[in-house]
Amino acid sequence: MLKDALDTYLAVRHAAGFALVDDEHRLRGFVRFASAQGDTVIVAATAIAWAGQGRSESQRSNRLKMVIRFARFAHATDGRHEIPPQGVYCARRQRPTPYLYTENEIQALMAQALHLGPPGTLRAQTYSTLIGLLAATGLRISEAISLHFQDISADGLVIRNTKFKKSRLVPLHSTTQAALERYLVERRRVATNDDHMFLSTQLGPLSLDAVYPTFHKLLSACGLPRQAGQPRPRLIDFRHTFASNALIACPHARDHIGSHMLALMTYLGHAVPSSTYWYLESSPRLMEDIVNVCERLFEEQTP
Repeated sequence: MLKDALDTYLAVRHAAGFALVDDEHRLRGFVRFASAQGDTVIVAATAIAWAGQGRSESQRSNRLKMVIRFARFAHATDGRHEIPPQGVYCARRQRPTPYLYTENEIQALMAQALHLGPPGTLRAQTYSTLIGLLAATGLRISEAISLHFQDISADGLVIRNTKFKKSRLVPLHSTTQAALERYLVERRRVATNDDHMFLSTQLGPLSLDAVYPTFHKLLSACGLPRQAGQPRPRLIDFRHTFASNALIACPHARDHIGSHMLALMTYLGHAVPSSTYWYLESSPRLMEDIVNVCERLFEEQTP
């Protein structure tokens, strides 16, 4: 019953134009958790307990908000569904420290992915290419696994209906374009009517439920992170690494910085400039550069 209610909720939200990639992944986990408790409808106490499994206050708050939205929808047609109270977890907006991959670590993950089975499938090439594409373009994982053949153009990748319901064109470097074309030669040999660029072993769209555990296995196989005290590497950190490297490459001339930031904001699909400027504090290299510039400016203005 809970699964049916969730399927209906997701179908309606998808029809309204919401991607809900992360919501769907999380809410299916909630339904499994609630069903294991014997619940057939949404129970507020169960929702709070499930949300409480989040690793941070922010994550716990977000998980509960997802269930609350789902519960309001389900309650409208079946009053037995309880709507959990708001404010149980009160999180301030605080971005986690990103893990910035080195070039060698990215190459190691791509190479390790080529050892994935089962033999005779495209799984190894799929994950190796997916990791390389995330690192080379800064795409969100949801955007990458949603790519279709029709999204590949001579000018780059067309990213449709993104996080903020907009589409954008992502140009590709010639080396990235060549690597993608090599993968597509093998991908087009797979006998399936599904036109997603990246497929699961069942020849359907690649899902986050499959991607996350596979990626964690690759991290373990490569021994990442290598030093104690470092943040845990995540898929989104390929995007953070791309953005940080792009900012490091920014010309230092003041008239170039504004246009460079605007270009990066557009390329990444950010809705507001603050989302792009945040990357200035995510990299020790960038913070060191900022400190050096501030020191020189202070010295020049000191009599």
